Amino acid sequence: MDVTTSPANKPKPRPRPQVMRLTEAAATRVRELTARTDSEIVGLRVGIKNGGCAGQSYTVEYAHDIKPTDEVVEDKGVKILVDPKAVLFLLGTEMDYKTDKMSAQFVFNNPNQTSACGCGESVQLTPAKIDG
Repeated sequence: MDVTTSPANKPKPRPRPQVMRLTEAAATRVRELTARTDSEIVGLRVGIKNGGCAGQSYTVEYAHDIKPTDEVVEDKGVKILVDPKAVLFLLGTEMDYKTDKMSAQFVFNNPNQTSACGCGESVQLTPAKIDG
């Protein structure tokens, strides 16, 4: 038997990188939002939509179910469901939650972001480059 084809020596698939991670502030806010809804919420769904001055913007909405195509991110005890069309744009992103005197919002620290508009509502993203 050829060693390279032996099941015992079969190369293991490389682990998939986690698409996103959350700060403790973001995880706390997701827990607060999902706990106070009137309907069954499994987590938040995050995606990207076209539009705005810079070309794209992040979307965040309640997720009532997990779609077969969703990328499920479990971090700090909460679930984030990533739209499959957004995965390459969100690889390596840290989702945070910031509050100040004038606003409170989720903030995305995204290494794939190449620019943003002055109002902070839209961004320009490039797909992540995957090695191998």
